[in-house]
Amino acid sequence: MPKKVDHQQRRTLIADALMRVAADQGLEAVSLRHVATEAGVSAGMVQHYFRTKDEMMAFALSVVRERSQIRVTEAVARLGEAPAPRLLLRTIIAALLPLDAHTRDDGRVALAFLAYTAVRPTAATGLREGTAQLTAFVASVLPTNDVSAAAGLLALMEGLGVYLLGGQYTAEQALDALDAQLDLLFGTPATA
Repeated sequence: MPKKVDHQQRRTLIADALMRVAADQGLEAVSLRHVATEAGVSAGMVQHYFRTKDEMMAFALSVVRERSQIRVTEAVARLGEAPAPRLLLRTIIAALLPLDAHTRDDGRVALAFLAYTAVRPTAATGLREGTAQLTAFVASVLPTNDVSAAAGLLALMEGLGVYLLGGQYTAEQALDALDAQLDLLFGTPATA
């Protein structure tokens, strides 16, 4: 009887190896061979699931997105029913920032993917739609419904992420900067 292969388990094994290589060595180190070595499988097996580096990169980003979505969903659920808009945005953005060791690995992969897409615009196609949706959502929560203010808040989030990953900011400094921006948009917490 032929051995039954759990394709999802193998894909997860390869994805975890890909994430480790990307987080530890950067996306430039991601190759079929490096990922196979990290996963302890053959390069042929990796190639069976990912024909090209672009496919692996897109999959790595989808893993980061999925993990981020889980963090955001869990954080928002802890707020209970109908949280205040300012608290909702702070919670979402804080959940997306690389504030600890676990989220820093995801942040490194996401940042490396953004750099990767800067020279491969076709690889960024999915990012554009996701960014537009997130911007529209953030704008809908802001008191002014201002798309430009939402874009600015998301740009702040990205910049804070870069500073956190580079070690220029601590988690506390990043959250203080986020709070200051939210104060500008919503008013200080005492008056919001």
